[in-house]
Amino acid sequence: MVISLILLQMQSSHGDDLAVLFQKAGISLLVGALVGLERERAQEEHRMLFAGIRTFPLIALFGFLAALLGGAISPWMLGVLSAGFMALVVASYYLEARDGSHGATSEVAAMIVFVLGALIHAEYYAIAIASSVVLTLFLSLKDPLQKVIAHVQEEDIYATLKFAIITAIVLPVLPDTTMGPLDVLNPRQVWYMVVLIAGISFAGYVLVKIFGSKKGLSLTGMMGGLVSSTAVTLSFSQKSREAPELGKTFASAIVLACTIMYPRILIEIAVVNRSLLAYMWPFLAILTASGVLASLLLLFGRRKQTTTEVDLKNPFELMSAIKFGLIFALIIFVSKAAEMYMGSSGVFLAAGLAGLTDVDAITLSMANLSKSTITETTASISILIAVVVNTIVKAGIAFSLGAPSLRKFTLPGFGLVLVTGLGLIVYLLM
Repeated sequence: MVISLILLQMQSSHGDDLAVLFQKAGISLLVGALVGLERERAQEEHRMLFAGIRTFPLIALFGFLAALLGGAISPWMLGVLSAGFMALVVASYYLEARDGSHGATSEVAAMIVFVLGALIHAEYYAIAIASSVVLTLFLSLKDPLQKVIAHVQEEDIYATLKFAIITAIVLPVLPDTTMGPLDVLNPRQVWYMVVLIAGISFAGYVLVKIFGSKKGLSLTGMMGGLVSSTAVTLSFSQKSREAPELGKTFASAIVLACTIMYPRILIEIAVVNRSLLAYMWPFLAILTASGVLASLLLLFGRRKQTTTEVDLKNPFELMSAIKFGLIFALIIFVSKAAEMYMGSSGVFLAAGLAGLTDVDAITLSMANLSKSTITETTASISILIAVVVNTIVKAGIAFSLGAPSLRKFTLPGFGLVLVTGLGLIVYLLM
């Protein structure tokens, strides 16, 4: 009966012919198989689950056929078949829960896969395929997510919730217009920049939570650099006094943590100003290569890999976010005023002063100003000046707080990066 109805609907309201119907059915099977493959693997490792590699493709196909029959006969047909399937899933969960199993992940995944089959019939291919990939990703991340949760502290939850609430409530009501003495400050844009920086930092923070901070100095330095290269420099400099024989390894990790600043800057520019990204990415790529090379040279010949921890705070701390927003607003205002009254030299001076404490704020400011106020060359030079100044500050931290063995290796490592940065500035000024 079902086959007959399908054949009769070869020219349905969607204009489907038999070949298109078979293509849709095949896509449904593949979407279900993707999820089913992950569930089958989980079933082998843990326990018998609701469905596996055979059942999930059938569920997706069932969703496709239910949508097809709903269009062929009546929308009520889709509703009846959907309700019947949902009842089956609920009954299965009830029986498993009665036996002591309370997890509903596979059951919920089955419901989603059923809906994806129906979406494929409606020709929402992109959303169906993308959803299946995201679903499979979340299902496969069970162990890493549990590892993250095990390391989540109460203050992490509160900090993240406060930031999310403030963003959801404040951002929509902020005026999306420029204001102030120089008509350069946009409140909503300022808060967007806060969210961007916190998001990038949070990604590094989550990586540290997933992989732990005892996976070796190099890995810890690299992941910690996404959160705060200054924090990594401070922590490793102090720890080098406890283990002076590891000065070379600590130096390599510090240089690598600071090198991560350059890809981070690229991400920030890409979000704010694609035109500036196309102009500046070769310079930041050269800086990144010089930092990686310096770190590898310091690692060359070491005898052992060691591990240590670095204290990184949740970057979603509300007061830190507000302070960054104020700094960003101040820098973009000062940079605009300096450009008006002092020309490019004033912008360079503002960039150098900003680099004493932070690179993110001046990067975002220059990326914004280069859209209309300053040239891309001026913006690029300003960002490079801030990078060089900030690198000098971190080298000073390592030199003043670290053990003599750390100073011996850190300064040459930073020296290569500084020479490269200064060379790029001179090149752009010519």
